[in-house]
Amino acid sequence: MLRKLHGLPGLFAALLLLVLAISGAVLSIVPALERSAATVPAASDLSVAALAERIVANYPSTEQITRSPAGEIIVYYNRDGQPASDLVNPISGASIATYQPSAWVRWVKNLHRSFLLGDSGRMLAGILAALMVLICLSGLFLLARRMGGWTSILQQIAGSGSQRIHAECARFAVIGLLLSALTGSYMSAVRFELLPEASNAEPAFPTQVSAGTPAAVGSLSALLSLDSKQLRELVFPYPNDPSDVYSLSTTQGAGFVDQSSGALLQFQQHSSHSQFQRWMTILHTGEGLWWLALLLGLAALTVPVLAFTGVQTWWQRRSSALVHIESVSSADADTIILVGSEGNATWGFAQDLHSQLNLAGKQVYCAAMNDLAQHYPQASTLFILTSTYGDGDAPASASQFMTLLENFQADNQLKVAVLGFGDQQFPKFCQYALDVDNALSNKGLQRLHPVTLINHSSATQFRHWGEAISKHLGLALKLTHNPAPAATVAFELVERADYGVAVNAPTSILRFKTVQHDRNLWQILTLQNRQQTPYFEAGDLVGVTPPNGHSARLYSLASSSSDGQLEICVRKQANGLCSSYLHNLQLGDRIAGFIQRNPGFRPTGGDQSIILVGAGAGIGPLAGFIRKNTAHNPMYLYWGGRNPESDFLYEPELNNYLTDSRLTGLNTTFPRAAEKAYVQDAILADEVALRQLIEKGAQVLVCGGRDMASSVSQVFNIILKPLNTNVDNLKVEGRYLEDVY
Repeated sequence: MLRKLHGLPGLFAALLLLVLAISGAVLSIVPALERSAATVPAASDLSVAALAERIVANYPSTEQITRSPAGEIIVYYNRDGQPASDLVNPISGASIATYQPSAWVRWVKNLHRSFLLGDSGRMLAGILAALMVLICLSGLFLLARRMGGWTSILQQIAGSGSQRIHAECARFAVIGLLLSALTGSYMSAVRFELLPEASNAEPAFPTQVSAGTPAAVGSLSALLSLDSKQLRELVFPYPNDPSDVYSLSTTQGAGFVDQSSGALLQFQQHSSHSQFQRWMTILHTGEGLWWLALLLGLAALTVPVLAFTGVQTWWQRRSSALVHIESVSSADADTIILVGSEGNATWGFAQDLHSQLNLAGKQVYCAAMNDLAQHYPQASTLFILTSTYGDGDAPASASQFMTLLENFQADNQLKVAVLGFGDQQFPKFCQYALDVDNALSNKGLQRLHPVTLINHSSATQFRHWGEAISKHLGLALKLTHNPAPAATVAFELVERADYGVAVNAPTSILRFKTVQHDRNLWQILTLQNRQQTPYFEAGDLVGVTPPNGHSARLYSLASSSSDGQLEICVRKQANGLCSSYLHNLQLGDRIAGFIQRNPGFRPTGGDQSIILVGAGAGIGPLAGFIRKNTAHNPMYLYWGGRNPESDFLYEPELNNYLTDSRLTGLNTTFPRAAEKAYVQDAILADEVALRQLIEKGAQVLVCGGRDMASSVSQVFNIILKPLNTNVDNLKVEGRYLEDVY
């Protein structure tokens, strides 16, 4: 429900909100421009009397003096019988320029306030402001839920793609957008009498004045005691009329000044309601607070990005929504598939599983986890496919599952298999799937297969899980679901370095360049057949699908697009279809690949130390990080191979990096060499030094196999124990990142 409250108003009002945001961003610059052009005396340096005296000396026919919220002083006077107005210097009273409000700014204001449609447009703008309040508040709650609670809302945001960009921009701008939306809603409600307007009764014209000879304006006591910064407006009396008075309006109130005695007459303070209404206007427009206007403008500039990424995320969810699955009734089914999904992506995997089970002759029922029945009388197998939302929470279609499970009655023959989907960038990777598996076990259900966790919707991991399930069921399930295959780019192999053959671990460093096709004029004009080098950084992933392969294999990149080449480090796996394909490439051969951004695996900026840990081909992205360390920030590499004579990957490059200080320290281990040590042994040997680095804010990045990463994590927990912290805490802080396979 919360997601609908956030998304539906945004979808319906996106274009109109863009108009409000962009016009608001343009207007946010105006207060700063006006303030930069204004001469503003220091506080108490210039009284209203002195200001008026200097202006009158230059403009004898002065009729009115006003001060804008930005501090500009404007004089209205009579010139040759015609009204005129000038911007003046408050210090000298001399003219700066003719006062001429910008017609373009006036047009943008009308566009922002009413879409150039008068009162009906103002009403529409007010409704949109109220919708923006709803969008901001619902988005704030969604963000808190994603981050694992309000106390974690300022921590590093995990994830990638449009969802992460949306969350980052929203967190940056939400206070400014909410302030603009709330104040805009209030102003609109006052205008259309939904809320009472402040009633500032004008002070009554004085019944008695001294009517003596008018004194010089610079000598009037009421104006001498008033700082010019408090002035809003001073209207001069009619010439040659001793019974008339000055009309005075200030930030505090309004009244009159006797032109002979200089006394302040009938002064009436602004009501608190009036002051509140004035501040609502200031907080919305930034007039008088130019720095606030710029901050609100920056917040408004995120709206186009939020709109685009929001629509993109909605479309991705819609595109991956469940196609209707023809299921038997739950009472007749021998196999049950229950799905927990936040953005519908998990349903695609469920549909593939459903289809394969049907082909194998099973009677299958598929539904959301929130539709868990109390009993499935004919079922022998229960599959739970679920993602995790935020910090280990249930996804939308599984929010009631744990409650429903309390009343679930399972037969003895029912066996369950839980498959979790998640992103390893999140500290609680697939936590909800683990919680569900434990809850089912506590309920007494037997496991058909241990809980399995899939990272980044990996088609390869899904296929492997299907193969394992097939053995348990005695069926031939061929799971091939591959969500949203990306558009590929052609790359040509231009260089390779081969290692590890002697130790039966063939590993190659492969370097590719983008294939540039010749295009005719028509293709250029119509933007056809373009082969531009995609943008990527070390640590991102390239997906490659081998010939006759059903899914892409992802490899960590050891280079950035600015290097002019795409570089990967690949170990040939036994019976590995994709790794064998890549190892058999000859110079000049081409592959088709796509880039998958991996922003959750990056060294932080700044001068904090970076500790890099890897084994085997996992050195690839780590070498890329070192290559880009031209700022010479402290960087330490712990890496393990097999034998230094055979598979010391990147040895020449690493020695060069040590020489030019891009790499501060290098510690290698080779279990088949004399010392027979592993990378975790080298880390433990440097326990004291590493603890000191981490205590000072160092970041740890680990890349390699899952077993290695697990061992390294255990060692770091030992190192961190005296600091009363652990790897999980560092992950939450974004200071312990893993890219494991």
